[in-house]
Amino acid sequence: MGFAGLVFSNDSILSSQSLSSEVSHKVEMNNGIVKITVSRPYGNLRGIKYHGVENLLDDSLDRDDRGYWDCSWEDVNGSNGKQSMILGDRFQVIMQTNNQVEVSFKTTWKSSDPLPALNVDKRYVMLSGSSGFYTYAIYERLKGWPGMFLWETRIVFKLSQKWFQYMAISDTRQRIMPTIADRERGQSLAYPEAVLLKNPLNSELEGEVDDKYQYSSESKNDRVHGWISLNSGIGFWIITPSYEFRTAGPLKQDLTGHVGPICLSMLMSAHYTGVPLNVTFENGEPWKKVFGPVFIHLNSVSDKTKATSLWGDAKQQTWKEIISWPYSFPHSPDFLKSDQRGSVIGQLSIQDEYLKVGNGPARFAHVGLAAPGDARSWEYQTKGYQFWTRTDEHGNFFIKAVLPGAYNLHAWVSGVMGNYMYEATVTVTPGSVTKLPPLVFKPPRDGPTLWEIGIPNRHAAEFYVPNVTKNINTLYLEQDKFRQYGLWERYAELYPENDLVFTVGTSDYAKDWFFAHVLRRLPDGKLKATTWQIVFDLPKVDKAGTYKLRLVLAAAHMAEVQVRVNRRDAIRPDFTTGLTGRDNAIARHGIHGVQRSFTAALPGSLFVNGRNTIFLHQPRNQEAFQGVMYDYIRLEGPPQSTH
Repeated sequence: MGFAGLVFSNDSILSSQSLSSEVSHKVEMNNGIVKITVSRPYGNLRGIKYHGVENLLDDSLDRDDRGYWDCSWEDVNGSNGKQSMILGDRFQVIMQTNNQVEVSFKTTWKSSDPLPALNVDKRYVMLSGSSGFYTYAIYERLKGWPGMFLWETRIVFKLSQKWFQYMAISDTRQRIMPTIADRERGQSLAYPEAVLLKNPLNSELEGEVDDKYQYSSESKNDRVHGWISLNSGIGFWIITPSYEFRTAGPLKQDLTGHVGPICLSMLMSAHYTGVPLNVTFENGEPWKKVFGPVFIHLNSVSDKTKATSLWGDAKQQTWKEIISWPYSFPHSPDFLKSDQRGSVIGQLSIQDEYLKVGNGPARFAHVGLAAPGDARSWEYQTKGYQFWTRTDEHGNFFIKAVLPGAYNLHAWVSGVMGNYMYEATVTVTPGSVTKLPPLVFKPPRDGPTLWEIGIPNRHAAEFYVPNVTKNINTLYLEQDKFRQYGLWERYAELYPENDLVFTVGTSDYAKDWFFAHVLRRLPDGKLKATTWQIVFDLPKVDKAGTYKLRLVLAAAHMAEVQVRVNRRDAIRPDFTTGLTGRDNAIARHGIHGVQRSFTAALPGSLFVNGRNTIFLHQPRNQEAFQGVMYDYIRLEGPPQSTH
């Protein structure tokens, strides 16, 4: 089906940008399946017409507050900044044929504007026969512009409360959601995002907790999410065919959707990471980045009783979009097509001289390219692009559709401690296939493993996550229990007086190691620092040797881990991580934040033959969410000859 074409018209409205009445222009894009109405020149979505429904967006809201791009920012002086819609000041038809329409809404920064120092070219693309539309944007800073902080940028869709009730994030994370009115009648809990529902319109939701962070997802898993209208049989989906333009790699967690109903495409934020992912632009620093395209897919089913089956169709469409990446149709020269990109191939193996099993091909490892840095820098990178894949069972990998440039190659393997980085710079040129020499990952190690707790997998899900006793979200009773609200309070219930004691060889970390090292709330409401113990036997201590305690944290929030060996009350710890982390993963129901690794060199003189105890003390107790999640702990003995 071809295009009905572009339609331009004017509406007399009261502008949301001023107190005066002005003429607001709009443009309609219509391919006979979907019609979208966009304000001109702002470039905000006012309406989406599909399958007989006049507007899938919430038309009770201001016309320019229904679908938009925005950002949170601040200038370097801290004197100006806020959350700002990205509003175009110039409209242009980029192309219009029988098969495609692409329009642009450009924002041009002026030094007199109280706005972020960014030029933004925001675009919408509609293809013939497509059940949906695409949107992408080019962000640019010119040389000489003033510095600024960019905290977040995203695309927001506020859907109609009349039509959409059911949210779907994955095969198992789907449910009927409460309404805005339900939240307003509810009881606020420890922070504004968390609300205990009372007298909701749907009585089955009575007593449940609603919190938008319960629906976060890792970037590698968030390829499609959206909402379903149970009373019209319509689905609204955001499909992200590539996460190359998102920040901080495949494990970065972020919001997907929440009560509203609201559907989000989070492109950049500091959620689950903290300050390190606030983007800092120095005075005079130029920058350009293309965000997207993402595809807004609409689907429908004639039998409304089968509306939830729309999820399956959305997944099929997602694979079609992934296979088509990089798209050939975006008309901006800043979005590079397949023949303008390159690829990288190689093989990764593991070599740990102290392991009897586990060496050889790095099976199903995560391998990626990121801007040059250190072995962990990919988790903090925000300005550039990243390209990730998985190795096969033989350790082979193929990273395709890589933008030209200089990169470091990074890898990690579930079950193997540490981060791998290829020491040479990998240069990618258009049309090239760069074949790397055999790569060998030698994980950090100085001696044989005496004992270990957990699995080095960058999260804490293998540890004990308790059941909730109140404030339940029924979606997580049998899965992802760490997403339940208030688990930090369960520690004091399970350990009301004495802290956790883990005995190596007897205790089971899946049952006896609480997933988060948190504070204990006392009956008077005060928060008490906690000290965990690891009890173990050393038959014969090498007093002249050095033992290494590997502490790998899956998350940390304004916390510190102090290590003491056999002397709980020693004034000075034998090792401390120092104050670390602003992940806030404990409060936001994440099972990890940003990984941090520490190595404590412990003299043999601290240990005794026989029973020993390592004390892990977390002293910071100003707020309830201070604490850490451990990924993996290992004690290594002094080096030994392995030959």
